Amino acid sequence: MSGVMRNAVYADIPRMVELRASVHENRLGDPTRVTVADYMWFIDNAAIHVWEVSDTIRGLSAGDPRDGSIWALFVNPAFEGLGIGQALIASTCSTLYQAGHRSATLSTEAGTRAERFYLRNGWTPQGRNARGEIVFSKAL
Repeated sequence: MSGVMRNAVYADIPRMVELRASVHENRLGDPTRVTVADYMWFIDNAAIHVWEVSDTIRGLSAGDPRDGSIWALFVNPAFEGLGIGQALIASTCSTLYQAGHRSATLSTEAGTRAERFYLRNGWTPQGRNARGEIVFSKAL
C-alpha cells in the first residue's frame, strides 16, 4: 500500500478523532472516554503513528509507554486489508520495545475483524477485561 507513516502532530487531532469514529467495529460506546487531551498526551509523551494516503490520514496507532498497552489501532474501513494496520502496529510495538517493554497488551471486542487480525499476528488471548473485551498479549 503506498502511503507515508509519520508521527502525529496537534493539527492531526480532528482527523484522528474523525477516523476513530468512522470505524465499523470497536467503536467507542462513550466518546468522552477518549478526549483531545488524551491525543495531546500521546503526541507529547509517546507517539501516535499515522498513515497518510494522498495527504489524508487513513490509519493511526499508539502505544502507552507507561504500561506497554496498545492505546489505539484504527484504519479507515475503505483502506482495511491493505497492510496499513500491519505497518502501524509493528511501529507501535517497536516504540513500546524502545520504552523498555518486552511484551505488549491490548483489548478488543470478541467476534470482530480486529480479534482475527490479532490472532493471525501472534497475539495470545489472556482473558476478558471488565468491559467484556478480550485481552491479548504479545512478546515484543
